[in-house]
Amino acid sequence: MSIATRPRNGLTLGMRLRSMSAQTAKYTSLIVASVVTLLPLTVVLFASLKSSTEYASTGPFTPPTNWFDFDNFVTAFTNGAMLEGFVNTAIVLAVSLVGTVFIGTMAAYALDRFAFRGKKLVMGLFLVATLIPSVTSQVATFQLINGLGLYDTKAALILLFMGTDVIALYLFIQFMQSIPISLDEAAMIDGANRWTIYWRVVLPLLKPAIATVIIIKGIAIYNEFYSAFLYLPSQGFISTSLFRFKGPYGAHWEIIAAGTIIVIIPTLIAFLFLQKWIYKGLTSGAVK
Repeated sequence: MSIATRPRNGLTLGMRLRSMSAQTAKYTSLIVASVVTLLPLTVVLFASLKSSTEYASTGPFTPPTNWFDFDNFVTAFTNGAMLEGFVNTAIVLAVSLVGTVFIGTMAAYALDRFAFRGKKLVMGLFLVATLIPSVTSQVATFQLINGLGLYDTKAALILLFMGTDVIALYLFIQFMQSIPISLDEAAMIDGANRWTIYWRVVLPLLKPAIATVIIIKGIAIYNEFYSAFLYLPSQGFISTSLFRFKGPYGAHWEIIAAGTIIVIIPTLIAFLFLQKWIYKGLTSGAVK
């Protein structure tokens, strides 16, 4: 009996060692990733709570002497016109996301449910568009926006952001392929037209994909600097507000750090409340 149980005990011991090694590697990687993520944020937080003199005389990892000095936050919010930036960003963000969702879902519905000549060509053109670097089309884009009379208006940013990107389109198509066509056929038997099927049957079932696209693209629009700086120079945008503290004779890094914390807070709150939709949308799309 002892000879028979030795291999089993050895196998069990080996499995335990491998399991412990896997657990150790997993938690070690999580700890390293957490440190890499939180360390820069800690440095920014320390800098935001220091005065200009203290910032210049202390190191980046030195904690501030006064943890309740919020003068830098007040200066960043008022002198950086961050309230105007938040308002303009909210308007552009809301309109752009609504337009993206409707254009993307309707395009995905047409490409998935309808059979028409040139369908593969259209899908191929979407893929070709991703291969063209965006910087090569900036001159033509600027001339088009200026020719339409939309330069230095929020409509310019809305028009640029509202264009459905290929990632969002394919995400909508993947989710739509998981919706049975029998639902469309049953609705048509009941007398529903294509618009009613899209609005009342398909669109409600795309909530995970819509939430994923809104979060991913919403954060991208919220953090966009180049387009806001180029096409909306006279109005504040949340990503360009911090640029006000960069001058020809240096930068007020402690104020920029405070403004950075203010900018991060909304995205952090949004991610904490909506993270389950991100994971659900990405995993559902990956399974398909």
